[in-house]
Amino acid sequence: MKETILVTGGTGFIGSHTTVELQQAGYDVVIVDNLSNSREDVLDGIEKITGIRPAFEKVDLRDFDATESVFKKQKPLLYYHNNIVSLINLLQLMPKYDVKGIIFSSSCTVYGQPDVLPATEETPIKKAESPYGNTKQINEEIIADTIKSGSPIKA
Repeated sequence: MKETILVTGGTGFIGSHTTVELQQAGYDVVIVDNLSNSREDVLDGIEKITGIRPAFEKVDLRDFDATESVFKKQKPLLYYHNNIVSLINLLQLMPKYDVKGIIFSSSCTVYGQPDVLPATEETPIKKAESPYGNTKQINEEIIADTIKSGSPIKA
């Protein structure tokens, strides 16, 4: 797994050049910048040079809660590993042990930011806004694809 480096002011002149060097050295980069002295389209230039668009959080680091939210978000691989790998293991083992059904506890986060609340099962699904929500969307797709493929599992 690549190491992740947080670059504050990463859309500024020095920060953007630092980001390019870090990405070219093999690091994942998360830029945190409030864009007070730069522009978000700098990310396009970084991506053009490196082929990788760095993760970007528009946050003023003087805002403690907003800054803490950046750190809370930066563990997506833990969500992916826990939520997706565990489901795949279950789906692989269920037929072997003649387990015929699964009830998947999803999350309202699969609806992204719905236009109308409360969300129902008929609410259109939008892009999840967090790694956790994305894993729940992916898990629902994995289950649907598994059933469509002819697996004897009911969900």
